[in-house]
Amino acid sequence: MNAKEIQDLISFIANSGLDEVNLETTDFKIKVKRHSAPTVVTAAPLLSPAPVVQPVPVASAAPVATEAKPQGQPQSDTGKNYLTVKSPMIGTFYRSASPDKPPFVSVGDEVRPDQVLCIIEAMKLFNEIQSEVSGRIVKVLVENATPVEFDQPLFLVEPA
Repeated sequence: MNAKEIQDLISFIANSGLDEVNLETTDFKIKVKRHSAPTVVTAAPLLSPAPVVQPVPVASAAPVATEAKPQGQPQSDTGKNYLTVKSPMIGTFYRSASPDKPPFVSVGDEVRPDQVLCIIEAMKLFNEIQSEVSGRIVKVLVENATPVEFDQPLFLVEPA
């Protein structure tokens, strides 16, 4: 599906009155939701339909660390198990909807399932990355407006 076909699909949905549409092929999956706010588009390859969350031991729940950690390097010391929210795709990581808006989440914020954590832009589509767990943000592992890789750790969450 090319960008024109996706735009046509969004236009069709906007004029149809539907609130949500899911389209799945052998190559990709697109989910379009419409709320009272502008249309939200989420697209991801079928190999990774949602962010990967895994328990990871971490050093401490200390101050903000917004530096990207090398992938594959375990974070341990205190024995606490934090969940790692990983990128489901390659793209550009954004902490907020626009430069003049506050970040979706910051260190110390409580999160719940389906809460937006960040946006990843891939091929001119802005994909909201949502939490799959309840807990508290311990670390932001990526700088705003920087490229991210598939499966790269984005956040550490202390489960509730």
